[in-house]
Amino acid sequence: MLTILIFLLILSVLVLIHEAGHYIAARWAGMTVEEFGIGFPPKLFGRKDKRGTLWSVNAIPLGGFVRIKGEGGTEQERFSPGAFATKSIFKRFIVLVGGVVMNILAAWVLFSVGFGIGLPSILEGSTIPDSMVSGRAIHIVDVVAESPAATAGLLSGDEVVAIDGVTFATGEEARAALAPHEDGSPLVFTLERGVGEIMLEVTPAYIEELQKEGVGIALVETGTVRYPWYKAPIVGAQATFEMTVAVVGGFWGLITGIFTSEDVVSQLSGPVGIASLTGQVVSLGIIHVVQFAAMLSVNLAVLNILPFPALDGGRIFFLLVEIVRRKPLTAHIEQTIHGIGFALLLILVLFVTYQDVVRLAT
Repeated sequence: MLTILIFLLILSVLVLIHEAGHYIAARWAGMTVEEFGIGFPPKLFGRKDKRGTLWSVNAIPLGGFVRIKGEGGTEQERFSPGAFATKSIFKRFIVLVGGVVMNILAAWVLFSVGFGIGLPSILEGSTIPDSMVSGRAIHIVDVVAESPAATAGLLSGDEVVAIDGVTFATGEEARAALAPHEDGSPLVFTLERGVGEIMLEVTPAYIEELQKEGVGIALVETGTVRYPWYKAPIVGAQATFEMTVAVVGGFWGLITGIFTSEDVVSQLSGPVGIASLTGQVVSLGIIHVVQFAAMLSVNLAVLNILPFPALDGGRIFFLLVEIVRRKPLTAHIEQTIHGIGFALLLILVLFVTYQDVVRLAT
């Protein structure tokens, strides 16, 4: 229950930050913001400010929303004074990307704070001064399905304390120790898992997926990296950029994979899967939660900028259509397309949620 509450809190804060971006941009553009809702209806209570914006608190605590004048209304309402559609394409574009920008900025702030305190990071090939690194360790980051390691019970996230009683100073040394024994005897892994150490024996074998003999794990050297306060924002910006590139690449692989691989859709994870992951992150400590929130914020930003109906990217696409046509689509057509897009997104969420439940139950 606590895990679910923490997940909802993180998600709600990030969504509210996203909506705050739309709100700030709409105010800048001279649009009338009719309501800024915290949570989703039914409404519990609200109060209007001097600009006429209703600030409401609603019963369903899942983020929030901003309602700008003219959005979702009739043609007459759509072009009334202060409405969204009455502003220039440039101003409407700024309003639509405002939420994405805020999520990227939120990720930058979180990464910067994290690196100022100390964030867990991969150290492979790092040039970070040793004085800024603590808690060096070798971790398993991947276990090949049905490999000797998977059969023996090794898990992604395990810390490798020693192999055959030998400890390692670097990830390269640890990977070299994975070579099979000449006599075919098992490798003995000493692992840190949870609050204690365990020992597992793994006998290397030929792995079809890798097309070579081995145990079937990937190892990396990790540590907690901290920077001085004046460097943390710079490294935070770099981490945000690298994470954004990685997430864009991930979404691109997902989209192209739908047409080339039958397993892509089955690998998707929804709210239940992310909530389960949140529980694992919380158990690692608050700094891991900060890092997780930053990564989730980047994911929300990239997801929303996709050119799909009902998302910010879909609305930006309609601006491009308006530029080409030199006039906007009718309110009815645009609302119908967004409605269909929202329905498809809802179906996808329900589908991946079902997969998450089945996955966790097995």
